[in-house]
Amino acid sequence: MWRPGPSLPDFPWDTIADAAARARSHPGGVCDLSVGTPVDPVPAVGQQALAAAADSPGYPQVWGTPELRQAIIAYLTNRWQAAPLTEAGVLPVIGTKEFVAWLPTLLGIGPGDTVVIPAVAYPTYAVGALLAGARVVPAADPSDVVALRPALVWTNSPGNPTGAVDSLEATRAWVEYARARGAVLAADECYGEFGWTAEPVSVLDPAANGGDLDGLVACYSLSKRSNLAGYRAGFAAGDPELVTGLLGLRKHLGMMVSSPVQAAMIALLGDQAHVEVQRARYAARRATLAAALEQTGCRIDRSEAGLYLWASRGEPGRATVDWLADRGILAAPGDFYGPTGANHVRIALTATDERIAAAAARLTA
Repeated sequence: MWRPGPSLPDFPWDTIADAAARARSHPGGVCDLSVGTPVDPVPAVGQQALAAAADSPGYPQVWGTPELRQAIIAYLTNRWQAAPLTEAGVLPVIGTKEFVAWLPTLLGIGPGDTVVIPAVAYPTYAVGALLAGARVVPAADPSDVVALRPALVWTNSPGNPTGAVDSLEATRAWVEYARARGAVLAADECYGEFGWTAEPVSVLDPAANGGDLDGLVACYSLSKRSNLAGYRAGFAAGDPELVTGLLGLRKHLGMMVSSPVQAAMIALLGDQAHVEVQRARYAARRATLAAALEQTGCRIDRSEAGLYLWASRGEPGRATVDWLADRGILAAPGDFYGPTGANHVRIALTATDERIAAAAARLTA
């Protein structure tokens, strides 16, 4: 007989349905800044590679093609100084949300185990741990959880939703904390290409890990850097023994990235020019929105990198969501990401230039 699985939190966006309806009723249309979904075109080089590989009748490999593995290694080495990295330490994934959600289960984590997540965090870290039956403990830094012996530690820099960037010293501290306890350290680095006032550092950089990838895995997405959210294209990299174990399990589960998507990934990972074009778009939108919000008296905290502004009017975030909705602007309340975010809202830069300009005009009217 079927039984329900673990009790999970309500899907967050269902809880702001009333505000969403009010924002959508605005005469000028909604400016939806609540979800970080790309709106700009998939770069032509990616579209062309996808089309050229469209005649792919056979099953793809879970490990990806040799060409994709080499493209991942080249990108991580050239862009993030990752070393020492081998093909055994890289793995394509079907979008990084899937990887985040299933990692605790694939690591064999379960009841009696603890998973440490950021104090203000993307909800899927907790969902994945709860799905595995583990206990979730939020922490801002290792001193918050010094007495624990977790099985898995999640870090996220640049952070979602706050845009905070961990310093090299903070990254080292988490590596040392996890290794001292025999925990896997999983670093979500999906927003790394968009550092604004601080430059992100990868956990795969020898400066952060002492030249040893033992116990470390980092995940990356092409959704942000290449507008590839609709393709479901990401990858993980790190400790070869750990990644090889995950690969073996994922083969049983059929977790395969499609062959045309792999071809698009190869082309896009080898092209940094389109990333700079997209970065300029987001920088302009960020400047427009930040100036408008500050003109209304909003305070912007952290937001050193990434695709969001972490803003506060000095009131509960839900009240700010309602205030914005009255102006046809939809944002995400900070309590989606944990109780310490309750007085903030997350405002996404992922809207068209026209919608960003409309939102700014409504804020400053």
